[in-house]
Amino acid sequence: METAKNRSFSDMGVMLGRSIRHVFRSMDTIITVCITPIAMMLLFVYVFGGAIDTGTDNYVNYLLPGILLIAIASGISYTAYRLFLDKQRGIIERFHTMPIARSAVLWGHVLTSLVSNALSVFIIILVALLMGFRSSAGILSWLAVAGILMLFTLALTWIAAIAGLSAKSVEGASAFSYPLIFLPFISSAFVPTESMPLVVRVFAENQPVTPIVSAIRALLASQPVSNDIWIALAWCLGILIVAYIFAIRAYKRTSSA
Repeated sequence: METAKNRSFSDMGVMLGRSIRHVFRSMDTIITVCITPIAMMLLFVYVFGGAIDTGTDNYVNYLLPGILLIAIASGISYTAYRLFLDKQRGIIERFHTMPIARSAVLWGHVLTSLVSNALSVFIIILVALLMGFRSSAGILSWLAVAGILMLFTLALTWIAAIAGLSAKSVEGASAFSYPLIFLPFISSAFVPTESMPLVVRVFAENQPVTPIVSAIRALLASQPVSNDIWIALAWCLGILIVAYIFAIRAYKRTSSA
């Protein structure tokens, strides 16, 4: 049993290496994912920032958590795209004829999503620092932020896996990400929810992005996170579990087709 586990992890590492090479051979993927969130950050800070009252002196600090979520929502569309190409070209079936763990192919794409999105997040934080972002958070708070972002990435990546394995076209494989990218705009990511009309405010305060953004913002500012962190974790874990179940079903259908 131990040997089988070791082989499974080894196969997963090989698949991860394969996907990572694809990413680094086309760095335009990372650049494309970063450009739009960075452009939005520049626009909101230097054009709209003076007209938006958030109750804080540093709008970059207020804005950054939402920008990071938008970057992740953009990045996971490439996971769906690469999975779709592997399915369309018969590469998944080809791997299944080889003596490797069947789950390794799917997990290779999922782990690659974590790595590539972590790189995008790192680049955006560097740009934010140049724009004046400052944090008094300690190492434990930063680790908590990293954990939330990783959980959020995993949850969305499994949604991307469903899209990539179920889509009938390249456009269909990546179009699912548009609502996810738009969701932070109807949250507390850019403005406090108190300034929104009642119906919009109710939606904004009861969707997953708002507690995630609020928890990250509080952690980076070394402020109490209250219940936001638990609500954020519940949303991420709930989405992850449901998406994982449906993604595995879609993968099994692809494997047996």
